[in-house]
Amino acid sequence: MTFLDGAAPPAGDLVKDGSDQGFMADVVEASREQPVIVDFWAPWCGPCRQLGPPLEKAVRNANGAVKLVKINIDENPGVAGQLGVRSIPAVYAFDQGRPVDGFMGVIPESQIKLFIDRLAGANMEQEIEPLLEQAAESLKLGDVGGAAQGYMAVLQLDPTNTKAIAGMARIALSSGDAEQAREILEMTPPEKANDPEIAGVRAALDLASKADEAGDNDELAQRVAANPADLQARYDFAEALSARGDLEGASDQLLAIIERNREWNEEAARKQLLKIFEAAGPMSDVAKQGRRKLSAILFS
Repeated sequence: MTFLDGAAPPAGDLVKDGSDQGFMADVVEASREQPVIVDFWAPWCGPCRQLGPPLEKAVRNANGAVKLVKINIDENPGVAGQLGVRSIPAVYAFDQGRPVDGFMGVIPESQIKLFIDRLAGANMEQEIEPLLEQAAESLKLGDVGGAAQGYMAVLQLDPTNTKAIAGMARIALSSGDAEQAREILEMTPPEKANDPEIAGVRAALDLASKADEAGDNDELAQRVAANPADLQARYDFAEALSARGDLEGASDQLLAIIERNREWNEEAARKQLLKIFEAAGPMSDVAKQGRRKLSAILFS
């Protein structure tokens, strides 16, 4: 039973003292109807007294989506011992008769709310989408700190969000830390490994891995300027630009090759251009504008 239709249950129904004897009824069986949070505490525990009020407040503010059972481990040590509680406060969340989440110690009120939102199965898309949009815009404008803050906020709400994982990896890559970018990608759940956002970062990492072997940008630019018809020099210039993060510049050089000779080197320019679109991201300006230019060249 929930109270999402508007009428909140009495406060006493949401927060209650529990016991070892009543644990099966108050927690395990009750969690089959709605999630139940268990707070293991003791009167002598200062952090417990610090956590208790904001936890109770957050449960009441959830409007009946969850319940809270508080168990004094001095009087009821049995269940805490069975669960392996070694320090308090210890908070466990039960759903469908089993523990599904939890945390130890005192955490900020904002994190308590996120904990309860996850447990209640709240639809957080309305919170996540604006954060993702703001983070992406910050990254586009070069505000790396603002972008990182936005993506981290999303990951607190949804640790498996591929856009946020990819965003954090791109931030690491933009700072030259490819190893950290790879470590961030490891946060991706296996079932989302082929997500376009994640695949795009892997493509960007592959391009960046060629930076050491790429030619000097200035020298290559001079070669292209001296002989615009030197398609190999232009291709090398595009590779150097993409390896050092200038995907838009690389795209322009490859488009110029395709415009001059789309069949050159077994369509190498078109194939490399598609890698750049993937690395930039399907909704990036580089990909959208590049595809429009490519279509204009191919179908003109």
